[in-house]
Amino acid sequence: MIDQSKRFLIVGLGLLGGSYAKALKQKGYSVYAITRSQNTIDYALARGWIDGGSTEEDPALIGQADFVVFGLYPHTMIEWIARNQTAFQPGAILTDVSGVKCNVVDVIQEGLRQDVEFIGSHPMAGKEVSGVQHSDETMFRSANFIITPTEKNTERGIGFARELAELLEFQHITSLSIEEHDEMIGFVSQLTHAVAVSLMNTNDNAHLKDYTGDSFRDLTRIAKINESLWSELFFLNKKNLVREIDEFIASLNDLKQKIADEDDEGIRKLFIQSTKRRKYFDE
Repeated sequence: MIDQSKRFLIVGLGLLGGSYAKALKQKGYSVYAITRSQNTIDYALARGWIDGGSTEEDPALIGQADFVVFGLYPHTMIEWIARNQTAFQPGAILTDVSGVKCNVVDVIQEGLRQDVEFIGSHPMAGKEVSGVQHSDETMFRSANFIITPTEKNTERGIGFARELAELLEFQHITSLSIEEHDEMIGFVSQLTHAVAVSLMNTNDNAHLKDYTGDSFRDLTRIAKINESLWSELFFLNKKNLVREIDEFIASLNDLKQKIADEDDEGIRKLFIQSTKRRKYFDE
């Protein structure tokens, strides 16, 4: 499906958008971009990551794209598509990199032209930095990729998302409903960020860096966080995230009580269980 004659348009040329562009150019595809900053366009052009770009919502640039990848915040993406959907060529397939799917994928699909398809996807890759200058296509090679089809998607659209993930060399590709995706992401991604943020906000000792080891650095790596993006993601998925926080608090309280009671057998069982579960990631 994705032969060399197809053209990609990346809307939002940040870390992920830039990494997509870089990877696709390496595979020989024509890649264009629309993003807010001319400096970003110039940076990507100078490195050969895109064939052209604009800071304007150019109908001609939009209309030439066979495939459009959105690297925008969820609400911004919804508004952008609604504003520009008359410019898409018939048969165009759109996808995203958003960390939340409910009230995003379904909203876009409900208002989209019948001859254009939106298939939700989520590359489970990233860094604690932003901007096209940090683009790194190699981060995909050890990462998971989630496709989130709905009843409005076709085999062609789902096949495109899978083939795109394969082109980008993701390690593992899976499919979930938008509801399953948000429930899972509430635990494996959003809760972990919430824990890291809470840990960093627990103590304001400016000299912590002089005392900490790898364990603290590893636990708080993701506390360097984009406040605009992550507040939007948290609010969009608040039902799942609040439930996960409650369950985490209950688990932490259980550990706390075992420490207070000096319950040696009980705490050892928790350590053994956590070690066993963590080993799955090393297989």
